[in-house]
Amino acid sequence: MLQFVLATTDTQDLGMSSLLTFLPLILIMVVFYFFMNRSNKKREKQVQDMRSSVDIGDEIVTSGGIIGRVVSMREDTIVIETGGDRNKVRIARWAIQANNTVHDDKPQ
Repeated sequence: MLQFVLATTDTQDLGMSSLLTFLPLILIMVVFYFFMNRSNKKREKQVQDMRSSVDIGDEIVTSGGIIGRVVSMREDTIVIETGGDRNKVRIARWAIQANNTVHDDKPQ
């Protein structure tokens, strides 16, 4: 009976030591996940702010690479004017990738 108790204690110690071996790796992975999640949320918020601050007359670039000036806006879509022939294209607001117009009143 004494040997069984010693064997059980050794097995528990072995399980605990393997857990302590992987604990720093697990903690690093958890911290890394939270930092990545935080930076993604911050980037998404910046993109959303940029898309909501687009005004008529701004030069934008779409996710497909089309460059044009905003002619009219609705809640979910905008109409841009492209090229020298003044072709008009209606796009979704989520398709705006960048706003190339510099506004003086925005703090940097």
